Amino acid sequence: MTLLSIHNLTFPIEDPVLKFLLVLIIILAAPLLLNKIKVPHLLGLIIAGAVIGPNGFNVLSRDSSIVVTGTTGLLYIMFLAGLEIDMGDFKKNKWKSLTFGIYTFTVPFVLGYLGGYYLLHFSMLTSILFASLFSSHTLIAYPLVSKLGIAKNKAVNITVGGTMITDILALLVLAVIVGMSQGDVGTEFWVKLSVSFVVFALIVLIVFPIIGRWFFKKVDDKISQYIFVLVMIYLAAMLAELAGVEAIIGAFFAGLALNRLIPHTSSLMNRVEFVGNAIFIPFFLISVGMLIDFTVFFKSWETLEVAAIMLVASIGGKYLSAVATQKTFRLSKEEGKLIFGLSSASAAATLASVMVGYNIILSETETGEPVRLLNEHVLNGSILLILISCTISSFISMASAQKIAESDNEDTVSGNSHEEENILLAINHEETVDRMINLGILIKAHSNIENFFALNVINEDKNESSVKNAEKLLHQAADAAAAADVKLQPLKRYDNDVINGVNNVIKEQKITDLIIGIENEKGFSQSFVYNLYNGYLQNDDVNILVYHAAQPVSTIKKYAVMLPQNAHKEAGFFHALLRVWNIARNSGATLVFYAPENILDILQKIIKKANIEAEFIIMSTWSDGEKTAAQLKEDEALILFMAKRGMPSYIPRMRLIPELLNRNLNSNNYLLIFPFSEYDKNSPEIRAVGNHGDFMEIGKIIQKVFK
Repeated sequence: MTLLSIHNLTFPIEDPVLKFLLVLIIILAAPLLLNKIKVPHLLGLIIAGAVIGPNGFNVLSRDSSIVVTGTTGLLYIMFLAGLEIDMGDFKKNKWKSLTFGIYTFTVPFVLGYLGGYYLLHFSMLTSILFASLFSSHTLIAYPLVSKLGIAKNKAVNITVGGTMITDILALLVLAVIVGMSQGDVGTEFWVKLSVSFVVFALIVLIVFPIIGRWFFKKVDDKISQYIFVLVMIYLAAMLAELAGVEAIIGAFFAGLALNRLIPHTSSLMNRVEFVGNAIFIPFFLISVGMLIDFTVFFKSWETLEVAAIMLVASIGGKYLSAVATQKTFRLSKEEGKLIFGLSSASAAATLASVMVGYNIILSETETGEPVRLLNEHVLNGSILLILISCTISSFISMASAQKIAESDNEDTVSGNSHEEENILLAINHEETVDRMINLGILIKAHSNIENFFALNVINEDKNESSVKNAEKLLHQAADAAAAADVKLQPLKRYDNDVINGVNNVIKEQKITDLIIGIENEKGFSQSFVYNLYNGYLQNDDVNILVYHAAQPVSTIKKYAVMLPQNAHKEAGFFHALLRVWNIARNSGATLVFYAPENILDILQKIIKKANIEAEFIIMSTWSDGEKTAAQLKEDEALILFMAKRGMPSYIPRMRLIPELLNRNLNSNNYLLIFPFSEYDKNSPEIRAVGNHGDFMEIGKIIQKVFK
């Protein structure tokens, strides 16, 4: 493009470089300007879209490039909602989600039908479709809630689950009304719709995880993994459309399908959220703003009348539904507000239904004017509904989410345990670095990692190759942690003995958890076992975790957790148990506890307050546990609570564990945990890690158990 053509610029802008630059400037400026005046930047993007759009100053047209990128943003919102949902909590609250879904579908639907049929005098068919516009909602404020770290809050889980229910119902109403308007509704229609939807759901929820698990095992390239996620989103969206429902339902189902394959603290999750929040979701919000035409509300009183009824039915219905949900399940006032805030925005499904209804022509008047299923007043009213509902959703969601986040942070338990939690990775082999980083991030709450170290000890000879290898490994570790948005401190140490070097760093940095990686092919060597028992385990106030990773942690379906008799009497037992808790929470895998009955009783009391999936099996003898461990399947992993000689839970057969693992589990992931045996004099006994309310309850129960 020449300089002259820039000076002779005409609107709307057609030059692709200039168009994209302008949109990026808006995305950049919105949060910087609006955060200062406490206005959610999501709202700013919608308003910016209205100003520069065809109904504003016509700077940009809402062409195919905007629509395609915006559609990706809409699918992204639904995908993230499914991806970030806590499946353990979702299953626990499924009846609450179902109840909320019924509330939030029925109440606005009834209000909308009454308004359409009795006040606006629409036909019954039009009134039903009109009412369905207010039943669905778009989780437009979800990125705000997720950013504040409360995506796993009960209210958010209930709302996300209810969104799936109400959107499916609303879009099914659309499909039925369209069929009825065209005279296609009969037995064949219902059978075809039911069968196609069931087939779609089975393919996405069963086949997609199988494909994903295979792909993540075979492909380590980070870019390819992200592109694979995009392919799954669009493939699920396409299958949903083939099944007769909207693409957003497919995107949500894709998130559910990949939920357990993309750990919430992983680098892949960080990339998925980053790209979506930086590019695709802002494009969607701007594209929604481009639909807004303020002038139509000054041209017709009838449009204002329709818009007023739509606002009352939608906003009022969602508010009543949120209050009913809060009262039914005795949620806090702020959680009730958060449910209302998240569910009050109407955009995606509402817009889809309006456009479909507007494009259906039932007949023509004598003058040749088309009689539409939904007229232009409803179309224009829906635009005002989108603007106002998104405004209300943004403000209320942000205000209530901030209060809940602050409350969670205040309620974090700091009982009697290590005041600081510092994780050290002793890295020595290139193939183990990335997976040790992933484990280190996984065992703690993402927002709680402050002191995260990677150490490589260089022998006294200090030859150039050793130094270069150490720098290479530490650089690799720092990059892997940075990809998950975690700051890692690389430590390079010179010492004539590796064990002494590690032990000295443990003392200097007040390390609470030491992770040691085992090479896949070598397993436990005699020298490693000697160094473990006669070196690393001489530290009495540090958890030692010995990790063998034969496959990515995201592909593990189930962990068999084995605890010996008297394991709960170890000083570091509950500190170590919370590490296992975090593995389940952040990966979504199921925990199967094998332990004596008295320990299972303690665990079952704790598990009632934890949002993880767990099973409990009585293990009569340690030999029974060894047999179970030897029979683990390909996508199952083993977690063993171990002890050194002299500790209450020590069993002589533990000395045979390395040989057992080398012989039977060389192709499986396993983690050996040696809880610390003594308390630091200046540190407390129990600490519930993280900023989640359920961890607070776990801490309380643990304290009661020990009193």
